[in-house]
Amino acid sequence: MNKLKSIILAITALLIGASCNGQSSKNQNKMGKSIVIFFSHAGDNYSVGNIEVGNTKIVADYITELTGASQFEIVTHKYDGMAYNPLIQLAKEEANKGELPPYEGKAPDLSKYDTVFIGGPVWWGTYPQVMFTLFKDINLDGKTVYPFTTHEGSGLANCVEDIEKAFPKAKVQKGFSIYGHEVRAGKAKVEKWLKGIGY
Repeated sequence: MNKLKSIILAITALLIGASCNGQSSKNQNKMGKSIVIFFSHAGDNYSVGNIEVGNTKIVADYITELTGASQFEIVTHKYDGMAYNPLIQLAKEEANKGELPPYEGKAPDLSKYDTVFIGGPVWWGTYPQVMFTLFKDINLDGKTVYPFTTHEGSGLANCVEDIEKAFPKAKVQKGFSIYGHEVRAGKAKVEKWLKGIGY
């Protein structure tokens, strides 16, 4: 009886282990196939003042925490230390001229990802121009893309349409927007959105 009991316990342990490993592998596969690409501006921001961590980065971190997605932050030092009003004036000039400011490092290799979250603040009706610089260097053909924005009244503005224009062969989905002044207490809103799209 003891021997039979030991065999049953051993088989049960094996089955539980296999189930856990399978679930872990499934989660890792799902996590490994998503990436968050974003630009975030720290420093002087409308409505929230001078902040050490940009609003969009906070949302990107929520997405990574909740989905296990990788991250690629678009970094430029062009706007470092600028007060809000000169910054938005410069952003307007860049948008009007179609400038493509350089970003640091190399574009990410997206070949292993199926899902790409793309986020940034809304500056003059769309993403900051430095994001469009990166867009020239990446290929989203066949990828499922979820745009997201932080804003103070613009919502998604033209960001979804501009991603569709930049990547006509991507599967661009309905986007998500959140007020910049809400992000620090807005994890539940991000989580609700992610659950709504199957994460």
